[in-house]
Amino acid sequence: MKATIWHNPACGTSRKTLALLEETPGVELTVVEYLKQPYEADKLRQLFEAANISARDALRLRGTDAAERGMTDWDDEAIIAAMAANPAYVERPFVETEKGVRLCRPMEKVQDIL
Repeated sequence: MKATIWHNPACGTSRKTLALLEETPGVELTVVEYLKQPYEADKLRQLFEAANISARDALRLRGTDAAERGMTDWDDEAIIAAMAANPAYVERPFVETEKGVRLCRPMEKVQDIL
């Protein structure tokens, strides 16, 4: 099974999810360090739709100025534009397999798509 994780090595949840994927037999893993290789807006839309969440649901508040900027009140397209410009606004980690997409917070959510 192919799996892609959008990973931030500084994030404990992301590291634990990555380790779980690496330890799962039969997983062919692609790791995208999204802070070095930022999301495109279309990819964000696709991930959110596949995970059945809104951009607001995927907005990272902790460690960012998103709340101070009032981003929680923005519409999805404005949030996605901000996320594409600054990927630190995207909560992490996202994992995609042929079984679906999950925002893996908590990390155990990855089990749904393995």
